[in-house]
Amino acid sequence: MSSDVAISTFNLSKAYQIYRKPIHRLLQMLCRGKRRFYDQYWSLRGVSVDIRRGETVGVIGRNGAGKSTFLQLVCGTLTPSIGTVEVHGRVAALLELGAGFNPEFTGRENVFLSASILGLSRNQVLERFDSITEFAGIGDFIDQPVKIYSSGMYARLAFAVAAHVDADILIIDEILAVGDAAFTQKCMRFIRQFKKTGTILFVSHDTSSVVNLCDRCLWLENGKLREFGETKDVCHNYLASLEREKQGASDFRIGGERSRSEGSAASDGTQQEAKAQASNFASEVKVFDFNPNSPWFGKRGATIVKTRLLAADGSVKPNLHGGEPVRLEITAKASAEIDGPILGFYVRDRLGQNLFGENTFVSHQDRPMRLEAGDEIVATFTFTLPFLAAGSYSVCPAIAEGCQDHHLQHHWIDEGLIFNVISSNVAHGIMGVPMLEVSVEINSSKPALQAGLASLG
Repeated sequence: MSSDVAISTFNLSKAYQIYRKPIHRLLQMLCRGKRRFYDQYWSLRGVSVDIRRGETVGVIGRNGAGKSTFLQLVCGTLTPSIGTVEVHGRVAALLELGAGFNPEFTGRENVFLSASILGLSRNQVLERFDSITEFAGIGDFIDQPVKIYSSGMYARLAFAVAAHVDADILIIDEILAVGDAAFTQKCMRFIRQFKKTGTILFVSHDTSSVVNLCDRCLWLENGKLREFGETKDVCHNYLASLEREKQGASDFRIGGERSRSEGSAASDGTQQEAKAQASNFASEVKVFDFNPNSPWFGKRGATIVKTRLLAADGSVKPNLHGGEPVRLEITAKASAEIDGPILGFYVRDRLGQNLFGENTFVSHQDRPMRLEAGDEIVATFTFTLPFLAAGSYSVCPAIAEGCQDHHLQHHWIDEGLIFNVISSNVAHGIMGVPMLEVSVEINSSKPALQAGLASLG
């Protein structure tokens, strides 16, 4: 196996024996394999992947798809029925709440127990104990039995231990879902720091988190490997599959191809810096042409034929600017009758995070609309373009049929329109909000100072 590979699996499979009656277990032992008294359930079958060192890989799939089984096989807490798994490096695994914890022990005792399982000596744990308890942030509960802990406290302590064992591979299975916002943010900061040197397997049902965090993505379905590749592509296909299942439409389709050269006009750092220095605007935006062949899914009773980001007066400009009013136009054409069309959009950053979006349902719910085959519909959204950090962004337009909560997706285009922010004054955070006014006022409690300030005025 290549030294660049941290985890390698070949035909990895796990089967469980399901007995319909308790007596069947005894009969199976007595017959010594001459006859089978159980049904075989394959939780995982035929998974072959190579995960490189320093790579962060997301693992997605429906409940029961085999995600947890896969992770447990990688960790060694389960043995495969067929196939092999090779792991190079120390593994810190957060597979379930309190894994490795004794419920009768205190948090302090469990820190030593769990850390020793993960390979630390007692002296090493003593050296790091204060840092572990500070990271966990559970206060005096560290000396209470963990059986009285809430799920969030379990997660805090388990993650704190895993964060201090000098692991090469970190495996996280939905444990962040039970923590509060502050804990989750702390964990994400640690994960981003760990990404610089270590390998991560990250399981989550939140595809936006997976796209944000992971380099590649592994999609399991019914215990088999459905897809393994670039995160955006795999997550798009997974969400399209969920939409197809929800709608139950036999004519639901998936298509398009992601452009690999998107936003190339602003990829030159030198050119970008020069433009930023020459610009008098806080946020200069270059808009690219609408790409109807971007990845899409839907029933296609209507098709989005055009999406444009324009100046507020409707004119086409080569560059727009943050803080000014803009107009987003989405044009769709119906190929069948559409009862209650809804047009909308999301604006996403390069990591796939939804920054903001809107649709026509709320503003037009009192004015029912209907499209006939051949009709064209244009939705216009006018808003102030926020100040965005320099980088590439996308507009994801969509047309659906129905209402806000229950609708049929006709055409969703992922990254249908790309625009690049080539200069920006946003140094922190995702985006800045245009301020209507910024003022400062001093109310002094000292009369003399107030008088002095008044005379200066």
